[in-house]
Amino acid sequence: MGMKRMVVCLLATAGFVAADKDVTELQIGIKHKPENCEKKIEKLDKVAIHYTGKLVDGTEFDSSLKRNKPLEFIIGKGAVIQGWDLGLLGACVGEKRKLKIPPHMGYGDTGIGDDIPPKATLVFDVEVMDIERK
Repeated sequence: MGMKRMVVCLLATAGFVAADKDVTELQIGIKHKPENCEKKIEKLDKVAIHYTGKLVDGTEFDSSLKRNKPLEFIIGKGAVIQGWDLGLLGACVGEKRKLKIPPHMGYGDTGIGDDIPPKATLVFDVEVMDIERK
């Protein structure tokens, strides 16, 4: 590959990453939706979710798949970050979504531990495994 072409590719990639870092609103992409969707997630449902979390540069920071155990929690009670509480509403069992979560709906100005830096946009691939309504 010529040097000029490589520089253009690198600049294009840098622009894509920069654009992702500027995410200011929750972005929900539906990757797969089952044909039969009888029950959709509502506030206060107990859900089981498989997920893989990454930073916008592709660095993976966590995955329930590696533990072979979905995360269980109640939607809308603040047990997870706001981007999840809002980004999973309306999803059904078997649905797969990509959530791009801006910092203010994730871990904000502080980040968390060594894996998620301050002001990080988060990208989650999620799959709804179960919905339990009370």
